[in-house]
Amino acid sequence: MTEEAGLLSRLAARLQEMAAQGNTATYGALAADLNIPGPGSIAKLAQALETLMEADAALGRPIRAALCEARLGGGRPAPGFFEKAVALGFDVSDPDRFVKNNRERLFEKS
Repeated sequence: MTEEAGLLSRLAARLQEMAAQGNTATYGALAADLNIPGPGSIAKLAQALETLMEADAALGRPIRAALCEARLGGGRPAPGFFEKAVALGFDVSDPDRFVKNNRERLFEKS
């Protein structure tokens, strides 16, 4: 298994746990929890999250990356999350509602 595939697998499992517990986490806490080596641990995490966003969108599933919070984002994911969501065709004109809807769907599916 490649390093990237291993990270994706660990990330998917951790996000599933978070959804089951009804939790969110900051990018830094999630990177530390997954033992992503630095420098660039947040960038590596962000790339993996974008890959999962692509998979979720393709399968019509709630976006698991919505469980992440920017350290200074007031509970919202980082701006890159919203940019990727728009690139995937989602309407994020009401970003709080978009995040809330995805989190609710994740919490009820777990």
